Amino acid sequence: MTLQIQLAIAALVAALSFGGGWIVNGWGGASKVADCKTEQAQGVATRAEAARADESNTAKLESKHAQNTIYNADKLASLKTGIAVDVRGELERAHRLQLSADSRAATYRAQAESDAIACSALADKASALDRQLAEGIGVVAELGGALKQRDAEVAALCDQVNIECGLNADVGDRACCSK
Repeated sequence: MTLQIQLAIAALVAALSFGGGWIVNGWGGASKVADCKTEQAQGVATRAEAARADESNTAKLESKHAQNTIYNADKLASLKTGIAVDVRGELERAHRLQLSADSRAATYRAQAESDAIACSALADKASALDRQLAEGIGVVAELGGALKQRDAEVAALCDQVNIECGLNADVGDRACCSK
């Protein structure tokens, strides 16, 4: 083997080694690119899965929020209806009480007027009784005075009769026995 052939074979082996290394190196680079692409695809898939899970969770929260909002609105509407019914009932009760109070006030005024008339009538009767009492006392005083005067006159007449009887000496014929 000649040197040229040996050199050519050595060059060929070197070239093949270099080419094989190049190819192997290319495979390693391609492997790294594939690994990068795989990692990137896995990252995209992971982020997509996280985004889908987040969207699913957000959808659940929005659905729950909508249900709670509807429930709360219905509850508020129900409370407003109940409150309105209660307020109407209380207003009707207040109105009835007002009518009743007006009626009682009219009754009280009528009673007061009736009582005032009755009091006035009683005062008139009491006044009349006081006048009659005063007149009666006056009459009693006059009658009492007239009675005392009559008693005094009767006694004086009786004494005069006795004096007259004493003049005639009829002591036993006395018409009046005084003392």
